[in-house]
Amino acid sequence: MNFSSKLFEAAVNEFSQLPGVGKKTALRYVLHLIKQDAGAVEIFSNTFIRLKKELKFCVKCHNIADNELCEICDNPQRNHTLVCVTEGLRDVMAIENTQQYKGVYHVLGGIISPMDGIGPANLNIQSLINRVASGEINEIIMALSTTMEGDTTNFYIYKKLKSYNIPITTIARGVSIGDELEYADEITLGRSIINRTLYENSISFDK
Repeated sequence: MNFSSKLFEAAVNEFSQLPGVGKKTALRYVLHLIKQDAGAVEIFSNTFIRLKKELKFCVKCHNIADNELCEICDNPQRNHTLVCVTEGLRDVMAIENTQQYKGVYHVLGGIISPMDGIGPANLNIQSLINRVASGEINEIIMALSTTMEGDTTNFYIYKKLKSYNIPITTIARGVSIGDELEYADEITLGRSIINRTLYENSISFDK
């Protein structure tokens, strides 16, 4: 693309760096913004500046938060003895959209993937173990993507928590092998959570 303005070109280039945004889409975004009044654009930009500066991560579950605790962990109406373990923030949002889950979460911040240099120490696993060791949890639901890496992470966590003698369940395989939770439809994902099964029943080798 040829631009008559370096400022305009720089703005298009910045938008095009966003995931899934090509040059043409970035161009539409910038054209839209320059049609807005200065006040609206300032509010738009300040929102993201505040997001970067002020956004926190929940000290308990590692979900995004405005304060030390996220709104889910701070909600007395949630079942705080039931913890759903997810890979990332988008999975929490996907499960919340089902409106079928009333417990709380633990966000790992990824899954074990040696090829990508991600091991257990790079994830929020120890804090999960600490939560279980505190005696406040009655069940752990493993809701990781049904990939090789997800299964590896499931098994690692299962081995770490097995001695605490609480039910460790996994979402039903209504979510197809290789799928990521965020792409599952709400009905399928909701049913997978409701119809969860004991994790130990899903593995056939020596535990």
